[in-house]
Amino acid sequence: MREFVELTYPHDGVAVVTMSNPRIQNNGSWKAVHEIADAMIEAREQGRVRAIVLASGVPGHWWEHAWLQDLADTMEGKPASGPGGAFPRVIDEIRRPDAVVIAAISGDCSGGGAELGWTCDLRIAEEQAVFGQPEIQIALPTGRGGTSRLARLIGRPAAAELVLLGRPMTARRIHALGGINAVVPEGQSLAMALEWAQRLASYSAHALSTLKRMLNDNDDMSLSDALANEQALFVEVARTPQAIARMREIQARFDAGESIRAVYGEPREPH
Repeated sequence: MREFVELTYPHDGVAVVTMSNPRIQNNGSWKAVHEIADAMIEAREQGRVRAIVLASGVPGHWWEHAWLQDLADTMEGKPASGPGGAFPRVIDEIRRPDAVVIAAISGDCSGGGAELGWTCDLRIAEEQAVFGQPEIQIALPTGRGGTSRLARLIGRPAAAELVLLGRPMTARRIHALGGINAVVPEGQSLAMALEWAQRLASYSAHALSTLKRMLNDNDDMSLSDALANEQALFVEVARTPQAIARMREIQARFDAGESIRAVYGEPREPH
């Protein structure tokens, strides 16, 4: 029985993992963060989940930094709310290629919570949310991508400002820097995340997981290696009966006179 995390399945192929720990403002206790990992594992084991949405049940907060009580106790060798290694477990689950992970950021996020958000494939934030890496104010460096991964997302100068000064940035600014996919009005992040998740769940599982694998691989490869990897994975998928059948289906629509936009959809306006 999980105490702080709820797992729901609002649509076919879609799971929502919601953390609610209002007593500590959704700071990441070891117990709660392990429950997030457990819920993600359960979602995958239940069936063909292609998209997982990470949400919060605490108004004003998405996922905040590690609960400092647990962190200090662990550093001193004292018992904590759960075993160590909670944040790495969730990062490993987020990066698994068999499901796209969307962060529905409904409130402030900071530290390790923000680092979990940076790890997600897609991020939708509400306009009132702020993002912070306040570790320097706790006499700490970042530990799970708050510098390294963030610098790849928003660039070194902006990441340096966030981590060295320790002051938060607004959702609008992070979006302008390329760290968020969309900014929406208060109360709308989960709805948009579910809309995107349903779209993802309608796609080929093989193609979707391969694209996520390409994105993951690209983080650690040179451009030439990433291009060779992409071509090899493309050929692997393109030879499957499902892909060939879909190619012929789409071409038949073009042959019947449908336009590119009619088949693939209109462009999304920026949020």
